[in-house]
Amino acid sequence: MNGKYLLDTNIIIAVFANEKKVLETIKDYDNVFIPSIVIGELYYGASKSSKVKENSERIKELSDANTVLTCDSETAKFYGEIKHQLHSIGKPIPENDIWIAAIAQQHGLILITRDNHFTHIKNLTLEIW
Repeated sequence: MNGKYLLDTNIIIAVFANEKKVLETIKDYDNVFIPSIVIGELYYGASKSSKVKENSERIKELSDANTVLTCDSETAKFYGEIKHQLHSIGKPIPENDIWIAAIAQQHGLILITRDNHFTHIKNLTLEIW
């Protein structure tokens, strides 16, 4: 597959759950990135789980093996524009998802997600699984 991809939290969770369709599809993708916000959401989930240590180790392995994109002042610019655009059409989405979308736009990445609310964001390229 051509392109550069950014994975949302729900896609990583599907990978961790060994969902066959997700694993088979993603293996053909080159240039896959993970936003730091997703890593944070995963650690939050791990801290609430009954297997905190095991889940935290899995997240650490994931972040060590992949390129994790962080937020900077340029990301913040995209965040502000996206949040304003969503506010102007009356379609708020979770704050973390705005940051994830901002990273995708900043780096010209295709966001892979299962969340339809990302469709409200202009100039965001998506694959909804």
